[in-house]
Amino acid sequence: MTHLYADPVFQGHETPPGHPEAPERARAVSAALVECPQVTSRHLSLDPSAETNAALELVHDPGYIAAIEAAAASGGKALDSDTFVSPASYEIARRATATLLGATRASLAAEAEDSARQAFVVVRPPGHHARPARGMGFCLFNHVAVAAADARRAGLERVTVLDFDVHHGNGTQEMFWSQAGVQYVSIHGKGYYPGTGAEDETGEGDGLGTTLNVPLPSDTSPEDYQLAFASAMRRVSKFNPELLLVSAGFDAYVEDPVGGLGLAPEHFHWIGAELRAVAEACCGGRLVSVLEGGYDIGALGGLAQAYVEGQASA
Repeated sequence: MTHLYADPVFQGHETPPGHPEAPERARAVSAALVECPQVTSRHLSLDPSAETNAALELVHDPGYIAAIEAAAASGGKALDSDTFVSPASYEIARRATATLLGATRASLAAEAEDSARQAFVVVRPPGHHARPARGMGFCLFNHVAVAAADARRAGLERVTVLDFDVHHGNGTQEMFWSQAGVQYVSIHGKGYYPGTGAEDETGEGDGLGTTLNVPLPSDTSPEDYQLAFASAMRRVSKFNPELLLVSAGFDAYVEDPVGGLGLAPEHFHWIGAELRAVAEACCGGRLVSVLEGGYDIGALGGLAQAYVEGQASA
């Protein structure tokens, strides 16, 4: 069973009309998961604090954090043609990070029988493209990377970040490129934005071998996707993480207007079951997911619900 963290406040991050990363995304996922029988408890967002900024500085340059704050205070700005800071974006992005931090810490503190070990955190703006000193790809702060770094700071030796967004999480990869304690695994579309994530990108130094990229061509069948995903999960099991964090992007859905990789709701159900099985085997069921991409507003809530239902079925 899953704890849900969702709050209307995340709809306050504004993007231009027609932008795919719209407030309706968070609304659709939250509404679907509130009605999901596998969700045992609902939480609102958590207040950011000075501690949130200290955690952000584990992966982000302090000057970049200050620049996002200043951009919001001045009325907002475009970081690039896709990525926008609105007047409320700094506080909302910090709140998103604080909420994922809280959900992750609750998972780590939970007893074996406590459903708080599994959580789904519905936030925006998303995070996995955000680099140490640059926002891009709709992302301002890299929430999942902050949570992984915070867990390592708390004493965990091995954390896995599994990213099934159809777009490669270049920011997360960069942040842990040379670190042995965080495994980054990405299953994504080959040649899709941002163009990173080739198979030979495997880390360096102490982190050599802890990055695993699985780029899949656009004509990959769902069956081949599942085979590739299952193979990647064997690598995760071998790493034997103490915590599994998931960048849950639903833009591999067959009709997604920004991505698309042939997947249907039943495949996201299968992904949820696979991840829960690995989490149970490796890290006491500690599995915390955060919303990344997924831009078919009509389908998005159902895809997230299928994923959560899959976790419960494992």
